[in-house]
Amino acid sequence: MNKKEKSNGQNQEWIVKEPTELLKFLFEVMSSRSRKAVKETLSRGKVFVNGEGTTQFNDALKPGDRVEIRSAAKNVKLRGIRIFHEDDDVIVIEKDAGLLSIASEKEQQMTAYRQLADYVRGINPRNRIFIVHRLDRETSGIMIFAKNKQVQQKLQDNWKDIVSERTYIALVEGKVAKGGKITSWLTENKELIMRSSKHPNDGKKAITHYKVLKFSHNLSLLEVNLETGRKNQIRVHMQDLGHPIVGDKKYGAHGNPIRRVGLHAHVIAFKHPKTGESLRFESKIPAEFTRSFK
Repeated sequence: MNKKEKSNGQNQEWIVKEPTELLKFLFEVMSSRSRKAVKETLSRGKVFVNGEGTTQFNDALKPGDRVEIRSAAKNVKLRGIRIFHEDDDVIVIEKDAGLLSIASEKEQQMTAYRQLADYVRGINPRNRIFIVHRLDRETSGIMIFAKNKQVQQKLQDNWKDIVSERTYIALVEGKVAKGGKITSWLTENKELIMRSSKHPNDGKKAITHYKVLKFSHNLSLLEVNLETGRKNQIRVHMQDLGHPIVGDKKYGAHGNPIRRVGLHAHVIAFKHPKTGESLRFESKIPAEFTRSFK
C-alpha cells in the first residue's frame, strides 16, 4: 500500500512503496476524488515526480519515488486573467479589459502572454506558451493560447475550420433598430487606425454579423459574430454602422459611461487540435454592459 507522507495546505506528497504506473497510483492515493478529477489534476500539470512536472498517465514509478500534487505554480500570480481550461496542448483564458495580449513597445511585462509563460514555466522550466490570436487591450473575454509550436501552427493555419463559433458582445451608442451584416475592406494608416472602404479589394475583406439583444433611447447591446477576423474589425464596423462602441474614442465614440470600451469576447467554440473533441467556453457578459437596461 502506498501511504500519504505529508500534506501542506492543498499541496500533497507521497512516497511510492511498490512499482506501478502514475495514473494508477494517483487513483489509489486520491481515492476520495472522482477519476475525472484525478485525470484533470494530472492533465493540468499539477503532478510532480521527484520534482519534475509530468502529465503522462503511464509514467513508470518505482519504490522510493516522490509524487507531489502542487495546487498552483510557485510564485506566479495571474493578474487580470482566469484560466478556463488547460491541457497538454492549449490554455483557454478569460482576460480583463485593460490587459495587453502580448508585449508592445511601451509594455513588456504585464501582458497575458508573459504571465502565462511565467505560469507554465513555474510548473516546469521547459514549458512554453505560444500566441494563437489576440484581443485588443480594451477588449475583455476569452482567448486561446497554445502550449507547443505544432498546435499553434495548426490552430492558425486552420482557424476557420477549427473554430466554429466566435461571439462578441458590444455595447454601442444609440438605438440600433435591427440586426444585419456589414461587409467592407480594411486598411491600416500610419497612425495605426483601421480605415474601412466599400470598394472591393481596397484592403482586406471583413464581414461582421450582428443582432440586437437590448436597446434604450441612447444605447444598444449587440451580439456580434465574425466571419473574418481582421484587426479592430468590430470597432470599425460599428463606426460604419453609425453606432460606435461605447468608450471607443479611437473609432468615433462620444462618451464613456461605463469607463471602459464596451466590447467583450463572449463565446469561443472549437475542435481540440489534437483530440478533435468539441469544446465551447462562455465568458459572462460584464455587469456594466447590462446595467443601463434594467
